[in-house]
Amino acid sequence: MPRLAGKSAIVTGSARGIGRAFAEAYVREGATVAIADIDFSRAQDTAQEIGDAAYAVRLDVTDQASINAAIATVEVQAGGIDILINNAALFDMAPIVDITRASYDKLFAVNVAGALFTMQAVARSMIARGRGGKIINMASQAGRRGEALVGIYCATKAAIISLTQSAGLDLIQHGINVNAIAPGVVDGEHWDHVDALFARHEGRATGEKKALVGASVPFGRMGTAQDLTGMAIFLATAEADYIVAQTYNVDGGNWMN
Repeated sequence: MPRLAGKSAIVTGSARGIGRAFAEAYVREGATVAIADIDFSRAQDTAQEIGDAAYAVRLDVTDQASINAAIATVEVQAGGIDILINNAALFDMAPIVDITRASYDKLFAVNVAGALFTMQAVARSMIARGRGGKIINMASQAGRRGEALVGIYCATKAAIISLTQSAGLDLIQHGINVNAIAPGVVDGEHWDHVDALFARHEGRATGEKKALVGASVPFGRMGTAQDLTGMAIFLATAEADYIVAQTYNVDGGNWMN
């Protein structure tokens, strides 16, 4: 029997990339999944490609009305929410002396406030329903330590680890497990963007930083979105009922607790 049979999930930022891989994995495990994304057209295409168990929901995590509307849509469409993956996030980089308030405000609005208030809205829905649930936040190895050029992003992901701890301790009284996944370097559209920024700031050729980073991973290569899906499935199952407020590294050995 599929491990998530009969469950309803919402995955933010899932029209593409890692979020899409989570949605596909959850559908394979029997869940119904809301593809929640600010790019609603692409979310619709993704849902159609995944199949009948997926459906698109418009979601801007910086807009409380949009969050509330998305949660209400899932409640009507699926009868409630059993699982949330807080995946939507942005990346930027600059030396400390060049960081702008606009970049700071944008990343914290999406990566921290967006995750917090989406988690809050879903938790309220889960509490009202009275069946508990699973909330999985996407942290990063960048939240474990600082990086010279990545100060804002590192700070946002450190905040996610801290919020996961606080929310996990608070919400377990309602039967809601809150945990997080901390990926390392994951190949795909995101890292193509990161590589381009490193090329600009460090004077490297396109693809050079990506190759260096991949070679430095103890496992021997960069991760893929599929490398993360096993942990995302596990944390959503009853097997993880006794796991509270933890952040799990899935990074090929880059960071050791």
